[in-house]
Amino acid sequence: MTSSVTLTERQYRLLDTTSKLVGLGLVAAGLEVGGSTPAGIVLAVAGAACATATVFITNE
Repeated sequence: MTSSVTLTERQYRLLDTTSKLVGLGLVAAGLEVGGSTPAGIVLAVAGAACATATVFITNE
């Protein structure tokens, strides 16, 4: 069972840009907290996941 999300070009661009900026912010926050601390690692992983979330979305 596969489901996919389809967005218009404009919606996809906006979502892609927003997710990458939020991901970058989370990674930066993780580095600010301390890159080797548990909180820093969690923030960095969450940022990387957020930044790559649009890979699984198709656009028209």
